[in-house]
Amino acid sequence: MTSESLIKAVRAGSTGDVVILVDGMTDAERRACMPELKELRKTLRPDPWSPQAQRAYPALHAAGAACQTGAAAVATWLTGSDMRWRQAPSSVLIDVLGDRAPDWLADVVHRLAERPLSSDVPYELMAGLVRLAGCAVPTTEAYVWGWMQHIGRAGWRPGTIIGNLRAEPQLRELVAALFEIEEIGARSDWRYGEERNNWTDALTQLTEEGLLDRKAMVDACVARLLRGGSTADNKVFLGLLTALDLTPDERRERVTDWLALCSDALPTVASHAQSVLAGFALDGELGTHRLAEMSGAVFFRTERKLVRSQLVLLGKVLKRDPSGAAELLPVVAQAFGHEDTEVRERALKLVERHLGDVADGNATRAELADAAIRLSPGLRARAQALFGVAAPEHVDEVYEELLPPVPLPTRLAPAPTTVAELAEEVGAVLASDEEVGAFERALDGLVRHAHRDREALVEALGPVAARRWWADLDARHTNRYFRESPYGLEIVVAALLERVETSTLRPARNKAGQSAGCVHSGLAWAFDARMREVAYRIRTEPLPFLLATPTWSTGSLEAAELVARLDEYRRLNVQPGAADFAQALLRVRRDDGAALAAAAVAARELGTAEGHRLAEWLMTDVPSLPHRCTRTDEPRILVGFGELPELRSELFPAAFQRLGRPLTPYEDHWYCRHWGDEEWRHWLAMVPGRPELVAGRLLRDLSQAVIEDTGAEFSCLPSLAEAEGETGEAVRLCVAYGLGAQRPEDRLAAVDALLVLAARGQLDAEGLGADLGALADFGSVKPLRVAEAIRTAAATGAYGTAWAVLRAMLPRLLAELDGERKVKTPIRGLGDLLAVASECVERSGVHGELPHLDLAADRRGMSRLVTEARRLRTALAAGNQPVA
Repeated sequence: MTSESLIKAVRAGSTGDVVILVDGMTDAERRACMPELKELRKTLRPDPWSPQAQRAYPALHAAGAACQTGAAAVATWLTGSDMRWRQAPSSVLIDVLGDRAPDWLADVVHRLAERPLSSDVPYELMAGLVRLAGCAVPTTEAYVWGWMQHIGRAGWRPGTIIGNLRAEPQLRELVAALFEIEEIGARSDWRYGEERNNWTDALTQLTEEGLLDRKAMVDACVARLLRGGSTADNKVFLGLLTALDLTPDERRERVTDWLALCSDALPTVASHAQSVLAGFALDGELGTHRLAEMSGAVFFRTERKLVRSQLVLLGKVLKRDPSGAAELLPVVAQAFGHEDTEVRERALKLVERHLGDVADGNATRAELADAAIRLSPGLRARAQALFGVAAPEHVDEVYEELLPPVPLPTRLAPAPTTVAELAEEVGAVLASDEEVGAFERALDGLVRHAHRDREALVEALGPVAARRWWADLDARHTNRYFRESPYGLEIVVAALLERVETSTLRPARNKAGQSAGCVHSGLAWAFDARMREVAYRIRTEPLPFLLATPTWSTGSLEAAELVARLDEYRRLNVQPGAADFAQALLRVRRDDGAALAAAAVAARELGTAEGHRLAEWLMTDVPSLPHRCTRTDEPRILVGFGELPELRSELFPAAFQRLGRPLTPYEDHWYCRHWGDEEWRHWLAMVPGRPELVAGRLLRDLSQAVIEDTGAEFSCLPSLAEAEGETGEAVRLCVAYGLGAQRPEDRLAAVDALLVLAARGQLDAEGLGADLGALADFGSVKPLRVAEAIRTAAATGAYGTAWAVLRAMLPRLLAELDGERKVKTPIRGLGDLLAVASECVERSGVHGELPHLDLAADRRGMSRLVTEARRLRTALAAGNQPVA
């Protein structure tokens, strides 16, 4: 009767009745209730948002916690994901658990505290159990983060952060744990609040009052900074360290730590450590050896501000005490190789000023002369004169451009021969969305084995399907999701296991050639149509194999191989799938005219409708590049294509005819769901040999990612560059946007694409540079990011290629410096671009003139822009080779 009453109360959502019923139950009685509670939970799980589930879940949450007798089982029940949004109040849970033994409660609370943050275990529940158990407070991420939020709720209840901290009985343990939690400073509202109502001020005040140990706080701050982390997190702990206002003795005790921070910490932290050590150095307390160690660490860094500050410090120290010149000047020479021209010039000036202070001048001069080889040509000649080293005899050396090898397509391996191997490969493709070759092999393997022995295939796929996102959904939700999208290989596996209705699989019969859609719809709908067709045929009329499985890793299909497959279909009396056959036509390799003609003859001899269609397609003129019809301008550059008549013919079903529609930059829907890079890779293999068709449809997404930071990925760029066929304006603009992308990994992908295009002889460097100049002028890309990307490309040995791009990019930006245009300040980052250009010219030895360069070189002052412009002008005049 107790079990029936409890289940009835749970179904009614009566949490109060649940508390009364479980009070005083024996362990045996509680265990007896669990099977029915678990069955009820299983019943509610498929539709957690139904009124019945919403009503029952809080009471079920409390009842299950009360009736579980093991600590691990209770922790698992309380953190169940299905009840996360409708939990019982913490006070109720503490009530139903409060009659257990303290050791048992301590076990439960520590298990809860060890759960990840995503489990959303309420802090009030954990804190209440700690009080009941009388145990040590957990110092896990979940508990400490919850405690910090609990303390910080001063805004909507009496008290302040410092007042709440003073009332915390385990203050020292929990504050110490704050320093051990990853990125807690970046995730919290640590620095917000007024006066004493923020964490930094509160912890500082409590340290001054003695409630927190000062040495422990300082050590914890320094140790946290030594561990590294994000900029936001380091900013919090550096702010706390600064607020603690270390005494000279406290700073002196940690000289080794400051040296380590100068070497490896984030720039803001390294700058603080540098300022601390600079004070000791100017007071003569650091010593020459440690100053040299510090300088070597700083000069190894790339931040110009830190390096310049260190050179200034060394100048001051040597001016006060020249005796350390013999040890410090060779360290200064490490800055000769810095990428910033001003830094190199300052370092050389410092050496010039104090070289006479070296007692054993010959040995030091020889060491400095060896380091001078890293200087730019103009400064190198000056250094050689200073050190008394004769310039090497001029030798005509031909600069050799280093480019990556041209990627070659590989032949696809056949589909796995056993269902066990196929299931393993399907699982890998579904889990990691592997390359197109693996996807196509898995798809063809599913079709082949479904035709041979569907039952064996279904059995082998069982464990794979059990891990998929649709495994626990009911039929209504599964069909709804798959009606929206086939989700690649997912719909085929779901169809095999009969987890989706045939009506959902049936190929869509929309008027794809006329209806509206997004800019990607031509590619997306064609891909989706094929996936739905494959899934539908597997359930209704299985195919022996697919016609469109590529021959090569690029997605291309040999015409003779397609003819052979059609011949086998004819022999088996199999009706090809319309979408699969259309995809096969698009994939036919067209770079060998003789092979196409022979295949066309063989196709006609088949005597089938598909054979005649294939022969007609093989003899159709298919331009390698679409006709460009539009090009938009500021603030983004996009291109559009004219109609592709060959794709609008009756050879293709409606879903594929959309590929031939004109593409205009701003037509159709501006936003859509086709933003994933995993889809884009498949699109490129759908139309092998025609990368412009894909690039034109991705261009808008990539431009938005750069200008509006939408988060689209650029990892498709190397594949675009490697694709067979001729590239044009669309691919070039995709690379241009990638070079100005926000994330470093995206810029690196664009650099890879740039180098591959150059290696294939398909890089229009002048056009790319002109596009970059226009985009930078519009403010659509940041020159600093472009400079970093071009520098990376040049550093691989492609200095000539990098210069060719910059030579076309810079004139437009330099022209803005014309006094008649009344431009007050140059474009930010222009000096960095000039620095990269100078490096490229010096390395490749080209010469010539750059339009409008004098507008920058003849400006007053010694800014980075002026310095690098003069360096570039000198390098172009001194070059020994014609511009490539």
